[in-house]
Amino acid sequence: MVLDFASAAPSVVKSIRQRDLLNTWLRLYARQEIAPAIWEYQPARLEEELSDLIYYTVDNSAAHPRLIIQSEGTRISHAYGHTGKGVPLDEYIGPRLVPSVMPVYHECVARGLPVYSVADVDDIYGRVVAYERLLLPFLTDDKVCHVIASLKTFCEDGGFEIRNLMRGNDALPRPKLCAVIDRDLFHRPPGRIAAADVVEFADQAGEATEIIELN
Repeated sequence: MVLDFASAAPSVVKSIRQRDLLNTWLRLYARQEIAPAIWEYQPARLEEELSDLIYYTVDNSAAHPRLIIQSEGTRISHAYGHTGKGVPLDEYIGPRLVPSVMPVYHECVARGLPVYSVADVDDIYGRVVAYERLLLPFLTDDKVCHVIASLKTFCEDGGFEIRNLMRGNDALPRPKLCAVIDRDLFHRPPGRIAAADVVEFADQAGEATEIIELN
């Protein structure tokens, strides 16, 4: 399986919670235009997201980086059928899923940028579930040494069975989107005015209007 990665802006991420996680990363990235250190990353309401997050360390000593599971959300444990703390990700998911999963992580590590992917997966009852994955990289000594994955699932039909979602049938995940978030990497909080925006101040009716360009 060959995955083609599109170039995308942060707006490609649809989940509000994932956008919040990404925006926190973008604020840190904007200081020096490089991925932050993981200890700097403290998004609001992080505890509410822990069940959907997986933390990895990255072993860069091999030809291809290996991601080691350091903590995993309870929902993803249900999806794969067992826990995997301390296990390399490629071993945890197994050879059947490696071709569709590992390239997404390798792209994140190689680029040092967020990667977003969406794949359709069938649950054990045949219902189609959208599996949305946001990967955030973190640097140590100029290398990506940590990755946080936010994993969301959504079914247009409503309820679905998350138990053994990734292992419960013979059908492989069907990639719908793979994107590197490499455009518009500067988060602007709502209500703020950016430099070089033109602001118009109008006085009372009939009086002059003053135009100021912010630089």
